[in-house]
Amino acid sequence: MANRFRHPHINFLNVLGILGAFIFYLGFALLAPMFIDLIYDEGIWHTFLYSASIAFILGGALYYFFKPEEELRIREGFLVVSLTWLFLSLVGALPFVISGILPSYTDAVFETMSGLTTTGATIFGGETSSGFLNPNIESLPMSILFWRSLSHWLGGMGIIVLTLAILPLLGVGGMQLFRAESPGPTTDKLTPHIQETAKLLWEVYVAFTGLEFLLLWVHPSMDWFEAINHAFATLATGGFSTKDASIQAFDSVYIDSVITLFMFLAGISFAMHFRLLRGDIKSFFNNRETRFYTLITLISIFIVSLSLWLFNEYSVGDALRYGSFQVVSIVTTTGFGTDNYELWYSLGSVFLFLLFFTGGCAGSTGGGVKMIRWLIIIRNTFREFKQMVHPKAVLPIRIGDKTIDHHIQRTVLSFFVLYLIIFGLGAFIIATMGFDLESAIGASIACLGNIGPGWGEFGPTDNYAQIPYIGKWVLIFMMMIGRLELFTVLLIFTPAFWKQ
Repeated sequence: MANRFRHPHINFLNVLGILGAFIFYLGFALLAPMFIDLIYDEGIWHTFLYSASIAFILGGALYYFFKPEEELRIREGFLVVSLTWLFLSLVGALPFVISGILPSYTDAVFETMSGLTTTGATIFGGETSSGFLNPNIESLPMSILFWRSLSHWLGGMGIIVLTLAILPLLGVGGMQLFRAESPGPTTDKLTPHIQETAKLLWEVYVAFTGLEFLLLWVHPSMDWFEAINHAFATLATGGFSTKDASIQAFDSVYIDSVITLFMFLAGISFAMHFRLLRGDIKSFFNNRETRFYTLITLISIFIVSLSLWLFNEYSVGDALRYGSFQVVSIVTTTGFGTDNYELWYSLGSVFLFLLFFTGGCAGSTGGGVKMIRWLIIIRNTFREFKQMVHPKAVLPIRIGDKTIDHHIQRTVLSFFVLYLIIFGLGAFIIATMGFDLESAIGASIACLGNIGPGWGEFGPTDNYAQIPYIGKWVLIFMMMIGRLELFTVLLIFTPAFWKQ
């Protein structure tokens, strides 16, 4: 008994110490918008200084008193990840409240969680259930707009991956955090050392962000501030824009094309991008998930664009322009908009709705189910047909030259079942609050899949302000578990997690 007391299966002090480190480093991120405020002389610079100070004091105290002195274990890794995303959202919401822009702390947490999880669902521009009219996006201070986009960018590659790249402390036992946070059923290590892998992924991420920023900035419709904000949101597949009408406000074929391209690239595993940039072209183009992702995207663009041309009477050019943008935006779970897809003919809109259940590649910044899971499900389905004809045959599932282990197949099937259950439960809860079926379904899948805009009263031209506070907390939780791949968060609610 004494031995079990000395070596508990979860070291909560260790968890608090690491959580404090993450909160402390969030303080530096909170200082960045302060300089934007000073540039534009908006007069709310103290908002970010106070918020950063709270992060420094709280995070510093937790780390000082509970500094980790041993390697992270598996359970502690899952607990750290779940609590990190929650507490960073709670602290990251402070600028919205301290500035007085959002009097509701729930709305502030909703906006922050939406940013960090790269969901892009917003409460700005609508009236809350308590009767308060939230300001429009374009009336927000530049510093607040920058904080929204920066939260996207940090959450896109993952705050924990960022910290692993810059904080040697978490290099020991850090693989538990990396696996718990990384989207997808597998984790691609580029080097034997997790810290080096994190640095390489962030180097590619920063390089792509910088390239898109330059390509957007050269166009006269975007100044440097709009370019950097949209580059942040695109590479993170987030969807927060500086305009109420999203990308449609710029009305530019060039802008649409650049963002479509980088949304598509952000939906591919950044490990694959790294290999391509290192000259490993064969590995990139032979990757089955990348090819499947590209195929699904091209087929979807063809069908949606054809529907716009035949039934919505768009020109061929406009059909391709708007069809490709919306398809890539939804497949990658970015959520940017250039057209109101709810007004499309049923063929295009229904097909686009089906894409809400897809997602980018594992290891990308995209959310959703992920293409590799769909590929495994499809291969497993055809395997079952063959097994019925040849019941005694041994028919393994292969993706390229790799055989998929049975435990991965089982995990993928469990993920699908759990995903649908949570989606249905979320829709049911929203429906009980008086919203119609289309709106309830749209809000549930848009938040769980980290897409942002949904359907009905939460469509691409609407917002989530009107949802009652309890409903917003439900969607906050759904955004978090969607970003962290369901099992990471839900695991801590199981009895087995807490047993010795």
